[in-house]
Amino acid sequence: METILIEGQNGKSTIIVDERFEEVTKYLPKKKHFIITDKNIEKYYATVFPEAPFFSINPGEPSKQLGYIESIYRWLLENNADRNSFILGIGGGVVCDIAGFVASTYMRGVEFGFVSTSLLSQVDASVGGKNGVDLDGYKNIIGTFTQPRFVLCDTRLLKTLPHEELVNGFAEMVKHALISDIKLFEQLEHDCIALLNLNQPEISKHIAESIRVKASIVTADERESGIRKLLNFGHTWGHAVETLTGISHGKAVSIGMEFACRLSMEKGLISNRDYLRIINLLQSFGLPTCMNIEPSRVFKTLVKDKKRNANSIDFVLLMGIGVPKIETMALEELKKFAE
Repeated sequence: METILIEGQNGKSTIIVDERFEEVTKYLPKKKHFIITDKNIEKYYATVFPEAPFFSINPGEPSKQLGYIESIYRWLLENNADRNSFILGIGGGVVCDIAGFVASTYMRGVEFGFVSTSLLSQVDASVGGKNGVDLDGYKNIIGTFTQPRFVLCDTRLLKTLPHEELVNGFAEMVKHALISDIKLFEQLEHDCIALLNLNQPEISKHIAESIRVKASIVTADERESGIRKLLNFGHTWGHAVETLTGISHGKAVSIGMEFACRLSMEKGLISNRDYLRIINLLQSFGLPTCMNIEPSRVFKTLVKDKKRNANSIDFVLLMGIGVPKIETMALEELKKFAE
């Protein structure tokens, strides 16, 4: 078991890797608890939920719409949740986004924590205090920065996930390596087969390493005014692809990382050898690196990204594996490259 700490402006967040789901009661404060989960998690794990009322959402991104979120607020009110209540999210990335957003906004904010059940949420969505919901198809356009009190990452739960779900998490693990350390990237290359098979100790080791990368960045820049923008590597183009195609988050981010790497190569920042090495690792994890969609359509969606600033956008490029660069790019330059 390993503990990683994020120290935010408004409190600390403790991430515990390899703690058992059943032990979550040790981390719950002495308050009235409310659980937000999804129907798949309820089906498999409801018998080990802490004793508390729970709201079960429909799995998937469509549940992150504001209209759907209103039903959760009403449920909390009907069950007499007050400012001293605690919300526990049990699930993957969508559940963590929703539970964190609801907790951050209900009665101007109540405490919350997560039991993270998917690889994507363990290495990314549940870590860092970003909580968001979608509007008209645009991802996380409404949200908050609020740290969960704790995140439990029980790696045993990953064995129930289909391969498609695991792939989403591997994309974020590759991203964290690319923006932090070539040695971590090399470890992913070496351990790829073991990770695909969820072998121990490799899977726990890499989950902890990935969390440490994100935790160090979030601790340095909780509200994304500087270095935290590095975590958007692959996401600017990837989110637009996800919005247009409806493919999974990890696959869209993989396509976004390929785009960013190709743009970096076009600018002379990385070598063709590094580009091919990155593409090979993504494909080794079963991730796509191209798409069948007009780039002009992706660009039209990208310009509505929340990270846009007038006629430019901060775009994360690579100067080498493990050497990221934030570059403010004119939208027109990005458009020309895309075309």
